[in-house]
Amino acid sequence: MTVDNLGALLAAALAVAVLGLLAWFLRYRLRLSRVTETLIDAEDALDEGDVERARALTAPILAKYPQLPIVQDVAADVLYAGGDPLSAASLYERAMKKLGGPRVAPKLVAAYAALNRAGDARRVAALAPGDPMTRLALAWSELAAVGGDRQKGSALADELSHDDDLRSTASGDAMALVLEAIAAARSGDRARARASLDLASARRTDLPAHDRAFIGYLGGIALLEMGAVADARETWTMAVDAAPDTIGSALARRERSHLPMWTTALALPAPPSTVIV
Repeated sequence: MTVDNLGALLAAALAVAVLGLLAWFLRYRLRLSRVTETLIDAEDALDEGDVERARALTAPILAKYPQLPIVQDVAADVLYAGGDPLSAASLYERAMKKLGGPRVAPKLVAAYAALNRAGDARRVAALAPGDPMTRLALAWSELAAVGGDRQKGSALADELSHDDDLRSTASGDAMALVLEAIAAARSGDRARARASLDLASARRTDLPAHDRAFIGYLGGIALLEMGAVADARETWTMAVDAAPDTIGSALARRERSHLPMWTTALALPAPPSTVIV
């Protein structure tokens, strides 16, 4: 074989290799594009409160691409929304290593708040302290989670009550109001707590079902702090029914399960119940 023939053979082999690599790259980009489109569809489904559809979209992708940070992140969103904050927190922790704190930390704070892990919520909140969702989730954690700093939570709730951007949406306004109610109830100001709950209740028709369930979960905590045990139980039951298989429903069910049946008879006197859900 002459040198010219050898050179031609090598050139042909290189061309085939390049074409093969290009074909693989194009197939990879096509698959990645399809994955991205599916993840966007899943996030849209979550925005609409359709957790079941979001789960159906993300489950096969997570099974196929479990190491992709963007897949971990969106799958965690779905798991959290569906009432599984423990699995969500695990995926968020993994995704955050690649995607960074500013993107993932606010959601991970919420997951730890839901898990009653105030210390972990506080640790992660330090990675994105200025994010509005971080501040909301941290206030919730400090006020309601085991090991929370109630004084700090009250201060955060007060800050959120004066945040016009947050309160420009029905969900943000209702969230700020129920956090304010919990803080007021813990301080013994039942009149202020009741007023905040009444205002939150007035927003319920503007909220999607999954948000009503979550607001109901928090509202029940405020009612319990006020000594209105029967009202808290009723509010949590309504939250469970408002949006089954959502995080708000799961948390309301958990809190309700902590109330022995006989506590209803021992509930302290309270004003007529406020319908939160």
